[in-house]
Amino acid sequence: MSTEFGIVMEASPGYTARLAGDIEAMGFDVLLCPDTQNLSPDPFSQLALATQTTRRLRLGTGVTNPVTRDVAVTACAFSTLQAESGGRMICGIGRGDSSAAHIGVRNGTTSQLRSFVERLKAYTRGETLDRDGTASRIRWYESLPVEPIVVDVACTGPQTIRMAVDVGDRISFAVGSAPERIRWAMDTALARLAETGRPRDSIRIGAYVNLVCDPDEQRAIQLGRMISGMVAHFAGMKDAPLDHLPPRLKDLAAKMQTGYDMKHHAQEQGSHLSTVPDDFVDWFSICGPPSKCRDRLGELLAMGLDHVYQLGGSPVAHPHGPRQEAMVRQAALYANEVLPHFR
Repeated sequence: MSTEFGIVMEASPGYTARLAGDIEAMGFDVLLCPDTQNLSPDPFSQLALATQTTRRLRLGTGVTNPVTRDVAVTACAFSTLQAESGGRMICGIGRGDSSAAHIGVRNGTTSQLRSFVERLKAYTRGETLDRDGTASRIRWYESLPVEPIVVDVACTGPQTIRMAVDVGDRISFAVGSAPERIRWAMDTALARLAETGRPRDSIRIGAYVNLVCDPDEQRAIQLGRMISGMVAHFAGMKDAPLDHLPPRLKDLAAKMQTGYDMKHHAQEQGSHLSTVPDDFVDWFSICGPPSKCRDRLGELLAMGLDHVYQLGGSPVAHPHGPRQEAMVRQAALYANEVLPHFR
C-alpha cells in the first residue's frame, strides 16, 4: 500500500468542515483532530460535519485517550461517525496528557491504554463485555451494522511502542522527526513484531512528524519551536524513563518533566519555549524550504513508515478559527511541492 500523508488540526466551529474540504483538495489522505476538552473544541461533533464536506479523506482523533471518556462512549461515538462517513474513521488514541492534566488527574498508564484499546475493539466488533458484573454491548448495532473501527495507537516510550504493536491496527510514533529517533522507534516496533510473530504487513507503522515548510528557514524554525517543545515534553512526561533517550533530547526532556508550561500547552506563549534552542528545533523537527523538507522526509520514509501525520505551525496565534485556517494555508507549500515527490 502507498504511503498515507495526514495533517493534525484542532477542531474549530465554523472552520472545521470547510477546512477539511480544503485539506482533501490539497491531496492529504487523513485529517486528525485532538481530543483535549479544555484546550480545543470537541472533535467528534466537528468531525461529523467534516464527513459532509469530504468524500475520500479519512478522519479521526489525534488523539483521544482512556481517561476522559468511558470506552463504551468512545466506541459509540466512533461507530456513529463510521456509519456517517462510510467507513473512513481512524481512532487515534494515546495515554492522555493535556486532557488529563487540565482536569487534575493523571494520564493513563500503558496498561490502561492497552485494556481500553482491547475493549474498544471488542465493542466495535459487536461483542458483549463484562463491566463489573454487567453484560455490556452496543445494542443499536443490531439494526445498523457498522464496520469495526481502525485503532491507531500513538506511542513515545519503548513500553508503549511494544504494547501498541500488540494491539493496534496502526501505530504512530510521537518521537520527533530526527532520523535517529524514528530509527530507534522503528527498530523497537520491528523487534516486538519478531518477538510475537505478528506479520509486518498486518499493521501500519507511521509517525507524527514535526514539519514546517517555508521558504524562510529561520521563520520555519520559529514556527516549529512550539511543536518541538511539545513533543519533547511527551518524551519527558512525569515519571517517564529517560535512559533510552539520546543526550540532546534527554537533557531537554528532563527539564520538561518539571518546567513544562502546561497552561500554555500547544501555544507559542509557553514559558518553557525559551529552553528550546534553534539547533534543537532544526534537529528534532523538519523546518525549511521544500528541498530540505523533501530530503529530510525522504530519509524517514526510507525507514519503512507507512504513514506520516504533519504537526505543523501557524503564523496566527489567535483567535482559534483563523489560527487553524492559517496553519492549513501554511501547509499548502508542503502539499504542493513536497508530497507529490513521494506519490
